[in-house]
Amino acid sequence: MTARRRAKDTGPAWTGTGEKETLRGFLDYLRDAIANKLTGVPEPQVRTAGVASGTNLLGLVKHLAAVERFYFLGEDVGNWRATMRPTAAETVDSVLADYRDTVERANQVIDACPDLAQPAPRPPRRGPAPSMRWVLVHMIEETGRHAGHADILREQIDGSTGR
Repeated sequence: MTARRRAKDTGPAWTGTGEKETLRGFLDYLRDAIANKLTGVPEPQVRTAGVASGTNLLGLVKHLAAVERFYFLGEDVGNWRATMRPTAAETVDSVLADYRDTVERANQVIDACPDLAQPAPRPPRRGPAPSMRWVLVHMIEETGRHAGHADILREQIDGSTGR
């Protein structure tokens, strides 16, 4: 373990008064938090499992990009387990670039939605699509959950804490 870096915890910025602005603001805050956990983590630690399940920092961000594409862009996922496992060719830079591009495209879909009660995009499957409101709340939960995992993994790697 290297010298500990203790960052100041920062809360989310003021998001605005509307429901969509508030939900997207909190989601963006969590997206930034998880992406920042990759900054400065060298190979192979960034892809080294920190727990028995095999969870690693690079895999968490790769997984979240796949979840964003599924819920906001309507892209199907053939193998959810594979979304947690970075390939040898995937790097911090490439996974972060993919995540940021996916977030940008997802935000365009969110911004274009005039009513959060409308269905969100989804791959063809049985049953009705969830509402955009449900998807936004679910993505806050999903991203927050994995941001907590990333906090622990990063602290195990180099002692860094905070957002």
